[in-house]
Amino acid sequence: MNLQAEGVSRQFFRTTKLSNVFYAVKETDFALEPGRLLEITGRSGSGKSTLLNLLAGLLEPTTGKVLLDGTDLYQLSDGERSRLRNQSMGIIPQGQTGLHSLTVLENVKLPWLLYGEGAPEDRALELLERVGILDLKNAYPNELSGGEMRRLAIARALVRNPGVILADEPTGDLDDENTKAVLSLLRQAADNGAAVLLVTHEREAASYADRIYRMNDGILTEVSK
Repeated sequence: MNLQAEGVSRQFFRTTKLSNVFYAVKETDFALEPGRLLEITGRSGSGKSTLLNLLAGLLEPTTGKVLLDGTDLYQLSDGERSRLRNQSMGIIPQGQTGLHSLTVLENVKLPWLLYGEGAPEDRALELLERVGILDLKNAYPNELSGGEMRRLAIARALVRNPGVILADEPTGDLDDENTKAVLSLLRQAADNGAAVLLVTHEREAASYADRIYRMNDGILTEVSK
């Protein structure tokens, strides 16, 4: 699947001496293509996560549009956008997310179950093994460490083999071994045809990426590898 941003920006209102408007993302064009893993790096507060949320259909742009295979995400209703996102995107958020009333395995299967679809349990179990928490499949989120919660979110994002994967600091709580495992999973997803965006501070990620971009003060620029 192709995910494309055309002239997107996002402003927030914040009173300062100079202006009441703060642009977290300045007008940006960006294309994420099948079979490619693109990395965005940059300092905290530079606009990386804001851009990812714009691309994910989670934060409406102030200007511009976001197209998923030609469909303008922000011309859809909230319900239509949520369904399309669930069917086509795997989103790994920066925070730790999980429904505390569900087991680890049930949380991973959730994208299949949200709209009453049957969930292939073997795929969920395979991913739990790949991220190293298969032995915790019957545990609940409140029993997990921060790193284990992060790996739950990664498995859940990949369970439907989405055409687009948007990963926001997916290795933030992980040790070196698990960082390599997660980066390898994302690289494999791209090699299998997914369009993958990785927002990260992880230095090792560069060796897995096809292109590297840097975000600075809301401006996105490509840098050489």
